[in-house]
Amino acid sequence: MKKNQGVKDPKPQVSVLFVCMGNICRSPTAHGVFRRLAAEAKLLDRIEIDSAGTHAYHVGERPDPRACETALGRGLDIRDLRARCVEAADFHAFDYVVAMDADNHAHLARLCPPGLESKLSLLMDFAPDFPLREVPDPYYGGRRGFDQVFDMVEEAARGLLADVRQRLDDR
Repeated sequence: MKKNQGVKDPKPQVSVLFVCMGNICRSPTAHGVFRRLAAEAKLLDRIEIDSAGTHAYHVGERPDPRACETALGRGLDIRDLRARCVEAADFHAFDYVVAMDADNHAHLARLCPPGLESKLSLLMDFAPDFPLREVPDPYYGGRRGFDQVFDMVEEAARGLLADVRQRLDDR
């Protein structure tokens, strides 16, 4: 019998990193939403999901309480997530490096090692019919901004999951 015959490869086959500025509002929301979608699709064992910030303002902290409250109100718990800062090595570790807005995309483009630029995208690229192209930062706003972010993230995460499924099918 061949080694590992009939045993699934424990290493995920596709990896996704969501990135915003501080990794406490938008990217952990995207992380949680995408994790739920992957679980519902029974793909969680094949997809590695993480989130990070371009700035180290909140390293080690939980998501913003308003992001947690919004997520909990929609049946999603993201309180287990902790902020970290993105690194150039993430471009080697992840298949998708997904920025929430143009400023963070530009920051990531400067950090990206040569030859890995194709891994970088904007989240809203996966929701081409959505009118906004960037996920706005709700940090300085009220509850309504967190609801808007959640709605946008859900829409784009479905498109991203379709893209990831295609990649998994091609492997």
